[in-house]
Amino acid sequence: MPPSLLPAVLLVDGYNIIGTWHCLKKTRDYAGLEAARGELIEALISYTAFQGYETQIVFDAQYQNSSSNKEVITELLSVHYTDFGQTADTYIEKTCASLRSSLAQSLISRVIVATSDRAQQLMILGYGAEWMSAQKLCWEVEASVCRSRQKYQTRKQPKTRFLANSIDPKARDRLAELRMRTN
Repeated sequence: MPPSLLPAVLLVDGYNIIGTWHCLKKTRDYAGLEAARGELIEALISYTAFQGYETQIVFDAQYQNSSSNKEVITELLSVHYTDFGQTADTYIEKTCASLRSSLAQSLISRVIVATSDRAQQLMILGYGAEWMSAQKLCWEVEASVCRSRQKYQTRKQPKTRFLANSIDPKARDRLAELRMRTN
């Protein structure tokens, strides 16, 4: 299987991204953390589908007395809440370690971790994963929205149903000349 057809895995440090993206910080400050999480998930649904990444957004439950939880959002996107006392960083490191053999066996093409945490960056590079800053992820999400709009933008329908009306004027005149010569 060519490398481009192998899946890539994107691990997103959810709270780190929320704390870095200006729009998500604003949402968090005015509407709460739950709203910011929802906005991040919505932003990554389209991006994940457009890129074809298997994406896991990781939120730590470090300060909540709850057990780990996984919520499947789409076929390619899932949200993971860590165990009580476990950080998203620890979860991401363990996941990178477990995916290391899949990378070596070429079962997946890449592991990408989106975070702006410098210590996390150094750790994941040691596992063979790639690092993407929170800001770069923001830019890529915005760019994919623009690309998908261009790709799926509907073409303008001709004003009438006749083919001649959708041909540019020069070509229409040339066709008229040719038609007059044959008569």
